[in-house]
Amino acid sequence: MDQEKQPHVYGRHQAPAHYETGDGCLTTLIRIPVRIVVLVLVLPVRMIWDVLVATARAADRVLLRPLGRALSWLGRVLVVVPLVLLYESVLTPLGHGLRWLAAVVGQGLLWLGAAVFVWPWVALWRHVVVPVVRYGVVVPVVWFHRAVLTPLGHGLRWVYRELLIPAGRGVATAVGLLLTVLFVRPVVGVWRYLLVPLAAAVTWLVEHLVVLTLAWTYRELLTPLGHGIVRLAGLLARGVAAAARGLGAAVVRLVMTLLVAPVSVLYRRVLAPVGREIATAIGVAWRIAGFVSRAVGRAIARLAWHLIGAPATWVYRTVCTPVGHVVRDAVWAPAKRAAVEAGRAARSALNTARESVRQARRDAWRALVGGGPVPEPREPVRPLARTLGSTTTVPSAAPEPEISLHKQG
Repeated sequence: MDQEKQPHVYGRHQAPAHYETGDGCLTTLIRIPVRIVVLVLVLPVRMIWDVLVATARAADRVLLRPLGRALSWLGRVLVVVPLVLLYESVLTPLGHGLRWLAAVVGQGLLWLGAAVFVWPWVALWRHVVVPVVRYGVVVPVVWFHRAVLTPLGHGLRWVYRELLIPAGRGVATAVGLLLTVLFVRPVVGVWRYLLVPLAAAVTWLVEHLVVLTLAWTYRELLTPLGHGIVRLAGLLARGVAAAARGLGAAVVRLVMTLLVAPVSVLYRRVLAPVGREIATAIGVAWRIAGFVSRAVGRAIARLAWHLIGAPATWVYRTVCTPVGHVVRDAVWAPAKRAAVEAGRAARSALNTARESVRQARRDAWRALVGGGPVPEPREPVRPLARTLGSTTTVPSAAPEPEISLHKQG
């Protein structure tokens, strides 16, 4: 029934974890002492392992986690809170002041740079360079082009079109005829009646004396010789390959017979069963050692509870808890309230000082660069209130400040 529930399909050389060989009484008699010996060897290791695990868990629960929380609280109190107070009380106002000073200095430097470098060059370009170039260069050049160059160009174009083009056509015809008689006809005669027959004779000599001789040598001598060499090389290669295959097969058969077969039999008949039995014995011994170790641990824990835990619990509930309540109600709560009130007073003083610094900075900025017009005091205008779900206003309804729910808290 158990085998039907297991969906695993094992191979030919693979056995399940609960594999038990049916070799008879001899195997059982050998297996039991082996498991007893392995249990004796594994039990101390398992107990030491359980002690280490329990010690690590107790140290994490009792020492490391409280120590981490204490260090976190200490870092927050000693580092984070002072840094936040320093940032809000000192660095933020100092940064605002430096930014305001940098803005003032930047505006001054921009004005000074524009007054020293930009405005003189703009005035020079606008009132000196542009008039000089316009009335000293552009206007004379335009007049010279319109009054002199344009009529001169039109006259030259008429001379070229009406005089030079007809005369050039006759001169070109005469020059072409003269060049043909002096240069083209002699070159054509030399090429046709001298160079072409000479090249044909040289080609016939090269073909009959060199090409035909080389072709006969290649066809009658080199080709049969090459075929013979290729056939001989193929025969030698096939012989060497056959010898190598025979030698390799002999070496493989020898290695399989003398080395692989004995090793395979040794592994299959000796090493694999011994290893499987040792692994099974170690697993069984580890589980039994775990049961024993847990039983010993429960006994030690119960003894420690009755000797140490129960008295400590009684002392904590009877003595420490009332004393702690008294200290909490009589000392800690008043000190906490006083610290909260002092913190609120300090924050109020810091907010007042920060607002004073901001107002002083605004006044200094208005004194240096000026500000907008101060609105005249007048009667406040009461806005008309809106009805819920509509954009219309109701004159008779009392106005309410339009403050979001998030800001109202």
